[in-house]
Amino acid sequence: MSALSKQEIQEKLKGMRDWSQAGKSIHKKFAFKTFLESIAFVNRIAEAAEKAGHHPDITINYNMVGIALSTHSEGGITEKDFALAGEIDRTAAAS
Repeated sequence: MSALSKQEIQEKLKGMRDWSQAGKSIHKKFAFKTFLESIAFVNRIAEAAEKAGHHPDITINYNMVGIALSTHSEGGITEKDFALAGEIDRTAAAS
């Protein structure tokens, strides 16, 4: 799976609410009411990431969870990143 072009990335981001590109990854922040809700969300997305064999960079700051997705083996953003981003969004919506 090869890295997407800048144009392909921007086109895909149009359909992804609150995701943005920074360098060679796509990013989004999720806000929760409590720290424990943040941790529970991370645990749920960890399962999806493990299934996909694709692991995001995750930061947790109390009730904020930051996600960064990049396909390091391809040196940029691929379809794999957008697929996992969609799965993460669906997990957040179900929270």
